[in-house]
Amino acid sequence: MRPPEIPIALTVAGSDSGGGAGIQADLKTFAALGVHGASAITCITAQNPRRVLGLQACRPELLRRQLEAVFAELPPAAVKTGTLYSAQNAQIVAEFFQQRRRPPLVVDPVMISTSGARLVQSRALKIIQSRLLPLTTLVTPNLDEAALLIGKKLNSVGDLRFAAREIKRRFGCAVLVKGGHLKGLSEAVDIFYDGKNELLLTAPFVKKIRTHGTGCTYSAAITGWLARGHNLLDAVARAKEFITNAITHRQLAAGHPVLNSLWAKDLHRK
Repeated sequence: MRPPEIPIALTVAGSDSGGGAGIQADLKTFAALGVHGASAITCITAQNPRRVLGLQACRPELLRRQLEAVFAELPPAAVKTGTLYSAQNAQIVAEFFQQRRRPPLVVDPVMISTSGARLVQSRALKIIQSRLLPLTTLVTPNLDEAALLIGKKLNSVGDLRFAAREIKRRFGCAVLVKGGHLKGLSEAVDIFYDGKNELLLTAPFVKKIRTHGTGCTYSAAITGWLARGHNLLDAVARAKEFITNAITHRQLAAGHPVLNSLWAKDLHRK
């Protein structure tokens, strides 16, 4: 009997040697959603839950070959990007997706790690803004990343709404501004805006817990649900539930809290 077919999602991101973020977080999330995960690695990091000790970008030609290899035999139903780091690799990714029919593309504009290490060069950020975001289905900046994209500090839920609309206006893509770092709130608030629909997504804060890889996992969950055929609004709402539960059902690895992406192993049946 022929085995069942499952959808494919591609992550284009950096490798996290600590296993909590980047490619590793994305592949765990895809697997939890019953999606086959393919990857194109943009850079290799030496890091753990506390800090980034080193980073080396992959050669642009090797990144291009990875993308070509995946699309040749494992065409993805959805794609996400994470850390692109170098201007050369940002250019490769933008050119690759500009030249072909694109599946839904989710851009997590990773700029700074949880520990504070810079994960994108200035020239790469300019290429992401000018060339990649106009090709994007959804961009998922956190508070600091959204502030950098629009040049304005964000301090309130009203600011999140303004940022979402401004990013949509400037770059043309739908946006999910993640407000988990907003101070003084009892809930983690995110704003989704696609030019027509606005969603206010909330979940109770899990206080005094610093989890690594939440942004990667959140955007990977959106990508996974898109690969499974859900529309963007539904994928975002389901991903909010996924990341909230991954935090709530967190586990410990050598004393460090780690997201539990397998909190509900039967999710892929829904």
